[in-house]
Amino acid sequence: MESIRELMAEKHRRCDDYFVTAERAVASANWDKASAEFEKFREAMSRHFDVEENILFPAFEAHTGVFMGPTQVMRGEHKQLRELMSVAEAALAARDADDYSGTAETLLIMLQQHNMKEENVLYPMCDQHLAEHLDVLLPQLKNELIS
Repeated sequence: MESIRELMAEKHRRCDDYFVTAERAVASANWDKASAEFEKFREAMSRHFDVEENILFPAFEAHTGVFMGPTQVMRGEHKQLRELMSVAEAALAARDADDYSGTAETLLIMLQQHNMKEENVLYPMCDQHLAEHLDVLLPQLKNELIS
């Protein structure tokens, strides 16, 4: 059986791919492609955050009784990442390569750190604590993450 960690990490990689494609398009001044790919990235990340915040985190919290721990930290980081995505999107709309690149670099670093925490700490905790619910939870997560 697939794990929460495997499923969610694979979705992180798909989001990363959209981000890299947008970065390459900016580097070649292909603004239309950059905007389109960044929009795919933003939509995929937003869906991913929503699934975590509305399905995975509440399941973990309900099962463990821990509400102010790692899930709260991740929600705060999601808020920061959403704000950075908005700034990057504005830079793309303005076709400002320098502004976009600076914001994208910050976004990339924060995403890498965030994903590492989820993949190495939170998701394994979810797999452990929600093991008896994976047969229901995994299909629900997959269905909501379809992109």
